[in-house]
Amino acid sequence: MQFKHPELLYFLFLLVIPILVHLFQLRKFKTEYFTNVKFLKELAIQTRKSSKLKKYLLLATRLLLLAFMIFAFAQPFFKAKDSKNATNELYIVLDNSFSMQAKGQKGELLKRAVQDLLEHTPENANFSLVTCSDNYWNTDIKSIQKELQNLKYSASPFQLDNLLAKIKAHKSAFNKDIVVITDAVGLQPNPIKKTKDNENLYFIQPKAEKTNNISIDSVFINQTMDKFYEIGVKLSAYGDGFKDIPIALFNKNKLIAKTLLNFEAKTKTINFTIPKEDFHGYVTISDNSLEYDNTYYFSLSKPQKSNVISIGEPEKSGFLTKIYSAAEFNYSNFSLQSLDYNILDKQDAIILNELKDIPQALQTTLKSFVEKGGNIILIPNAESSLTNMNTFLTNFGGIQFKSLGTSEKMVTKINFTHPLFSSVFEKKVENFQYPNTKTSFEISNSAPMVLGYSDQTSFLSDIQNGISSVYVFAAPINKVNSNFQNSPIIVPTFYNMGQNAQKAGVTALIIEENKPFIVTTQLGKDEIVMIKNSKESFIPVQQILNSKVKLTFNDNPKEAGNFSVFNNNQSLENISFNYNRTESNLANINTSALTDYKEISNVDSIFDTLQANRADNQLWKWFVILALLFVALEVLIQKFVK
Repeated sequence: MQFKHPELLYFLFLLVIPILVHLFQLRKFKTEYFTNVKFLKELAIQTRKSSKLKKYLLLATRLLLLAFMIFAFAQPFFKAKDSKNATNELYIVLDNSFSMQAKGQKGELLKRAVQDLLEHTPENANFSLVTCSDNYWNTDIKSIQKELQNLKYSASPFQLDNLLAKIKAHKSAFNKDIVVITDAVGLQPNPIKKTKDNENLYFIQPKAEKTNNISIDSVFINQTMDKFYEIGVKLSAYGDGFKDIPIALFNKNKLIAKTLLNFEAKTKTINFTIPKEDFHGYVTISDNSLEYDNTYYFSLSKPQKSNVISIGEPEKSGFLTKIYSAAEFNYSNFSLQSLDYNILDKQDAIILNELKDIPQALQTTLKSFVEKGGNIILIPNAESSLTNMNTFLTNFGGIQFKSLGTSEKMVTKINFTHPLFSSVFEKKVENFQYPNTKTSFEISNSAPMVLGYSDQTSFLSDIQNGISSVYVFAAPINKVNSNFQNSPIIVPTFYNMGQNAQKAGVTALIIEENKPFIVTTQLGKDEIVMIKNSKESFIPVQQILNSKVKLTFNDNPKEAGNFSVFNNNQSLENISFNYNRTESNLANINTSALTDYKEISNVDSIFDTLQANRADNQLWKWFVILALLFVALEVLIQKFVK
């Protein structure tokens, strides 16, 4: 037992006072005998004994009364088992990602968690609340009641390591208790373990009753015809028993097509045919699970010819004329000597076809060209200067040429997942007409491989920067050195490398991926570009690049949908945004990540659990009760003991 005010125990010396009073009250009796008073003599003896007993009882009660009062003022207590954490600050991490849309026994998981916080958090409890989208530091439940009731689902996936880092960065003189309310979908264990020695981590895991879900993952151009596009809609099914799921296609909120689909496998692609015109709409399904991944917004622009030029000797560029037909491309070839640098900015792709040397002025221009969204295709010359090529490639990173090898190699590897071939092959081809090269450069390569040799080295690599690519061949592809020009794969390879993705593909950006977007427009002084639709508008970060504007969106927009790019009141281009689908698989629950930490059953028990072992057991009330008991006992002794 310990005391908050042990100095008051010195007052126990006051117990001497009742003892002294008792001693002074003792009187000596003088014996006087009278005749015929035998009965009175016996009565006097009994009276003296009774009086002495009463005095001893009163002395004991007064001593105990005074002692208990002194103990009560000294405030005795038993120290708590976990008293070192009694001053900890409380942080609540609330998962408001889209997987919390799933329904539990009492409704949507997020709404139930919010309601429990509002109902069971003490009004005087101070804490900080951190969600995927908002932070509330050093607050109480009444102050943030309205914000909690209006809390929306976040486009940001639940990344506990980022939220814990945010809490750690919030400087405080006290240790932290962190209560995480999450369904554990996609939870990674490694980032959690980094906090184990610094904070007390607790978990509340609300659970969904059903984990079945269907998501629309992407929309792409499956086939281009004379007057129509065949677009593919890729869906994923998590769970089983999905039958007669309605799917509909809308253009500018007008229904274009509708059908039912069944899932025979975990993924399914369904095709729609639409006119080769501007398309600004969405595809949607109806299921009984998560809502956020049931709609996919996308935009398609009316086909425009892509501008492609090749720089090199005309006799080595004849094969490009056959690929870049006049119906779909504006293609020209220039020798290095006749090249007009002023036309480079207007191109979508530039092919450096076996140049022995790339002049410094051209290198500078091409670096700016890539930053504005243009593609570069580099085909080396066997006589190229390694220093010159490597200096040029340093502008983009990822690849450096080494020595020229003279051994013949076969091109046998195709990266079927690369965007160049996303709509080329219906299935993986195991045996095709393998092209070969007689000489090729050894390269150090950290860029993605598009085509590869049989020895696992790269034949065609892709250095990506988000809005454009630099494609690098490892060998000359002229007919003397290679038969690549005779291979069927050359057509889709060069065709797709020459396309501007924004002109010829589906525009559907992912919120918070922060992928840049290029708009062709000439902005005047003090003019800005704005993104808006009927519900939301925002001004993106913008960089003027001569006749183009590079847009960066950061964490905008807040909600998925179809938007338009405006300069003043003039619509320049359509653009669409979607939520990331990382939360779609509700079965991806990583409960093993929680095994090393304490789990709390519900919000109601947060404060009881945290305080149970930290509150000192106060005893002063019991001593006050005992003191009052002895007061009552003294009254009874005075009244009934003679």
